[in-house]
Amino acid sequence: MFVNVGDPVAAGLVQSIARPGGNITGISSLRFELASKRMQVLKELAPAVRRVWIIYDVGDPAAPLVVREAEVAAPQLGVELVARPVGTAQELARALAGLGPGDGVMIHDGPTLLDISAQILKASQSARVPVIFPSPFWLQWGALVSYGPDYYAMGHQAARLVARILRGATPADLPVEGANKIPLVINLKAARAIGLTIPRSLLLRADELIQ
Repeated sequence: MFVNVGDPVAAGLVQSIARPGGNITGISSLRFELASKRMQVLKELAPAVRRVWIIYDVGDPAAPLVVREAEVAAPQLGVELVARPVGTAQELARALAGLGPGDGVMIHDGPTLLDISAQILKASQSARVPVIFPSPFWLQWGALVSYGPDYYAMGHQAARLVARILRGATPADLPVEGANKIPLVINLKAARAIGLTIPRSLLLRADELIQ
């Protein structure tokens, strides 16, 4: 049983979404499918953003797929995409030093030993740059906004699949499920800290507002 995998077919875990084959099934985080939507939310949140950064670990095989989706969306939103792979703490520090006015960041929360997400969060608060995260998990640490699967909800979703397997279902015959809870969460305190006024359109669509 896997959870929080962006593309289980590309990762070689299953033969197809509908019929996984082998002895495995699970929950997809829809990481790639949601990339363009996250960019839209970021641009609506902060219309002054002209460049959107994606900073990711150079060894993360999934990151280029996210970048590819973002490259398609960028021209439609009138922004420039800056994709910056990093392999060392020094490279990460240099990338973060480049953040400034007119910039926004879309987090790709992939596997890394560099603590990229936490470092971006810290740097963005100092530079007063808006950042969108792929899960509400980060809002408890002061993140501004997230649009993506709730990790805890994915765990519950996976547990229901496990229960079916324990009752006799074969994993190979259980379709991979996409995350079924994808909330838009906005941290109003974080917005005030960087001087950002949240558009009413987003406030009305938000599933949760953190005061």
